[in-house]
Amino acid sequence: METESDITVRHNADGHRYELLDGDAVIGEAHYLPFDGADEPRRIFYHTTVDDAYSGQGLASTLSRVALDGTIADGKTIVPVCPYIKSWLGKHDDYQPHATAVRPTHLQALSGMNR
Repeated sequence: METESDITVRHNADGHRYELLDGDAVIGEAHYLPFDGADEPRRIFYHTTVDDAYSGQGLASTLSRVALDGTIADGKTIVPVCPYIKSWLGKHDDYQPHATAVRPTHLQALSGMNR
């Protein structure tokens, strides 16, 4: 494992995910589904993971922060289906104005996708 200074996050827009990198190796991902609702565009975050070898370093939090900051910067609302993202939002009140409750239409959109 390389030093933490080699840890970066990139947005893989084509893959609909944010990737946590150690050098060139993908060690974590925050997956989302783009969702254009009637009132505003959203990103439905449905799965976040970090390799076990990197646990306990706060990297899932770093990944979440970058992913959610990117979502906000892109003018999209956060839909927290992923338990980790939902928990993270609960600890960061300043992100609440940029999130919306999970609705049946969000879950229906996820059920129709091939993950």
